[in-house]
Amino acid sequence: MSREPQAPPCRPGSFCSAAYGHATLLPVYLTKRSFVKGDPMTQPTKDRPWLFRTYAGHSTAAASNALYRANLSRGQTGLSVAFDLPTQTGYDSDHELARGEVGKVGVPINHLGDMRALFRDIPLDQMNTSMTINATAPWLLALYIAAAEEQGADIAALQGTVQNDIIKEYLSRGTYICPPRPSLRMITDVAAYTREHLPKWNPMNVCSYHLQEAGATPEEELAFALATAIAVLDDLQGKVAPQDFPAMVGRISFFVNAGIRFVTEMCKMRAFVELWDEICRERYGVEDPKFRRFRYGVQVNSLGLTEQQPENNVYRILLEMLAVTLSKNARARAVQLPAWNEALGLPRPWDQQWSLRMQQILAYETDLLEYEDLFEGNPAVERKVAALKDGARAELAQLDAMGGVVEAIEHMKSRLVESNAARIGRIEAGETTVVGVNRWSEAEPSPLTAGDDAIMVSDAKAEADQIARLTAWRAERDEAAVAAALDQLRRDAASGVNIMPASIAAARAGATTGEWGDMVRQAFGQYRAPTGVSRNPSNRTEGLEELRARVDQVSDRLGRRLSFLVGKPGLDGHSNGAEQIAARARDCGMEISYDGIRLTPAEIVAAAGEGKAHVVGLSILSGSHLPLIAELMERMGAAGLGHVPVVVGGIIPEEDADRLRAMGVARVYTPKDFQLNTIMADIVSLADPEAVAAE
Repeated sequence: MSREPQAPPCRPGSFCSAAYGHATLLPVYLTKRSFVKGDPMTQPTKDRPWLFRTYAGHSTAAASNALYRANLSRGQTGLSVAFDLPTQTGYDSDHELARGEVGKVGVPINHLGDMRALFRDIPLDQMNTSMTINATAPWLLALYIAAAEEQGADIAALQGTVQNDIIKEYLSRGTYICPPRPSLRMITDVAAYTREHLPKWNPMNVCSYHLQEAGATPEEELAFALATAIAVLDDLQGKVAPQDFPAMVGRISFFVNAGIRFVTEMCKMRAFVELWDEICRERYGVEDPKFRRFRYGVQVNSLGLTEQQPENNVYRILLEMLAVTLSKNARARAVQLPAWNEALGLPRPWDQQWSLRMQQILAYETDLLEYEDLFEGNPAVERKVAALKDGARAELAQLDAMGGVVEAIEHMKSRLVESNAARIGRIEAGETTVVGVNRWSEAEPSPLTAGDDAIMVSDAKAEADQIARLTAWRAERDEAAVAAALDQLRRDAASGVNIMPASIAAARAGATTGEWGDMVRQAFGQYRAPTGVSRNPSNRTEGLEELRARVDQVSDRLGRRLSFLVGKPGLDGHSNGAEQIAARARDCGMEISYDGIRLTPAEIVAAAGEGKAHVVGLSILSGSHLPLIAELMERMGAAGLGHVPVVVGGIIPEEDADRLRAMGVARVYTPKDFQLNTIMADIVSLADPEAVAAE
């Protein structure tokens, strides 16, 4: 119901909200222009080629290693690792919440043996590795260091990045573990450790990508990302010597989103560059310009990819790429493109290759990189950049007045939900045109989507294989050494000692991801982020009058207010769509129950029984809908709730939709179902006793 990048994104109006794409990452290292003396053509030469990566990981560490080595043999020169949801949230593959999620949106890494297998025959001291990991960033970096040590690598030579941005997890992505304050502490623990031991490693990548996916306006995206960086640097100041601090500022990078309004997006990037320089200079006193440089990578907008007429997505991706490449002074250091068919399912290697070729053609066949900034001095651009900066400064001032991002998380979350509701409303009303969706929807069938192999299907046996190897790992390790290492980890976490040395020791001893996560949870406590969905109706009334009247009528027939429970089973943290469904149901007059992400089927069934829900709606975006819904439907029947209609939304192939309906699911929604009011009307009908009696 409702990509840090990673199963396909959810479109406007479906119950899911965003997902995981296997996109193509091509960092662009711009070089100085040099000219050959005496050459009348003054042809520029480039100092070095670009660094090529693909964002990948799936099934098992061994399968992902085979993919990495194949890509490296074809000219790829860096790695970008996608991890599955249990790994991202600190659970082992055999945990109850991991069911159906293992290896789905990335590679499962439970212990040092998995990390060893992931990088077998890949010399880590010669590799540049980016790991998209946040809550468990200290642990995955610890495993990476331990694996490199086994290879005999010089740890100081390791190069790469951990994303390590937990703030956006509370706002949009959902893979947090602990409360905000200790999570911030672990971010700066990693930064301080890398300063001393891994001088070539980037310890944090501020990720505003998911903020736009969650509905952020350009001003909100600018402000929320910059405020996150400020919070990290403020905390880091107490952990490094003053003379080392400017260089640490220079090692903070950003990962942003580029949408279809490419002029606005280009201006947003210029605003980012100017605001970051201003913050580094005025707030932190950084004098060296190279340490004030805004270094960013970009994933172009997956939210705008459509299930309808998916071939149109090729044009959308190209236009979005131009936003971060045309302006030299605000050009990305890394460009990551989704595949054209990610609104349908996991892309195949050929689909990823097509996205890679798009970048290569722009870089190698055009003359873009031979010119200075094409927009310098353009009055329209200067006006737009100034307006974006003013709006971002106002947002930053408000966050600062609230005490910073940690204290303002609930405020920021509610702002994102409101902004996303406004965005969806404009699409529904036709104020925003989406070609093939709300205009020109009639089209010829796409031959690109024909055939059984049009979308890659994950290995159904991978989860059982991973769990079997996890069990064997536990049986063969030294349990006393593991217990001692974990106890030290828990004590260091609780005492405030830098968490990295104990994490590395636990990795060497054979501890698992879930055990590391358990120690962190014991030290810092569990946390459930705010949903951003107020129980009080919004001011939205346009187009809802008829629906409100129907809700009132059905509620009268039911003898109480129509109750709708929205649930997100499993570890899928992309909650944007679920939030919008809950908010619209609330505005239609229903009594809503929405407790956020990461619930077990048993917890959802219990909530449905306690709240006497008339309809249950489930959002599952990670591709785990079949096992999770099967368990939930079985539990509904056992609890005497088999009569309660269940509706499901996500990136769901038609074959899977048929299987869900055979289980008893009343309605299945996919990205093409972008009209929320139509979904609301369905929910009212499913709850209406007269409509049910007439069937």
